[in-house]
Amino acid sequence: MAEAHVEEDQSPDTDRRDFLYIATTAVAGIGAAISLWPFIDQMNPTANVQALATTEVDLSPIETGQTIKVVWQGKPVYVRHRTQEQIKAAQSAPVDDLPDPETDADRVQQDQWLIVVGICTHLGCIPVSDPDNLRGEFGGWFCPCHGSHYDDSGRIRKGPAPDNLAVPPYQFIDDNKILIG
Repeated sequence: MAEAHVEEDQSPDTDRRDFLYIATTAVAGIGAAISLWPFIDQMNPTANVQALATTEVDLSPIETGQTIKVVWQGKPVYVRHRTQEQIKAAQSAPVDDLPDPETDADRVQQDQWLIVVGICTHLGCIPVSDPDNLRGEFGGWFCPCHGSHYDDSGRIRKGPAPDNLAVPPYQFIDDNKILIG
């Protein structure tokens, strides 16, 4: 038995019709994308929100033992230049006794610099760190609203707060500057 070979009719009208279908679909797709772009673009963050995404901090004016507060994404962030005594106290804390166990080395990139978000993990209050009398029992921060005490590594040591003060994402740009965010 011989196989029959059937050729399809490829007339010029069929080629034109295929081209018109493809061209119409492409134009409709491009038109839909162009008309949807304003709706998609309006969902992007505004320029002022993007500007708050990162905060650059100059560390050179911060003296040893001093803590400054900067704002990152609308949140207070404490930058502390720790003394050798503060570093030793933070490193020697018994991690197993902490409510939220975390070593000091896990919380800092350089021993002398501690960067934490200054929002109490209990109810969102702002803990204080007055060098004269409001550092709490462990030399770090004290939340006067509900009595949470944090140490020199920002770890919860006493009170109702369940977690340590958060460490924001940051990187050292050079020896005297950090970029938070």
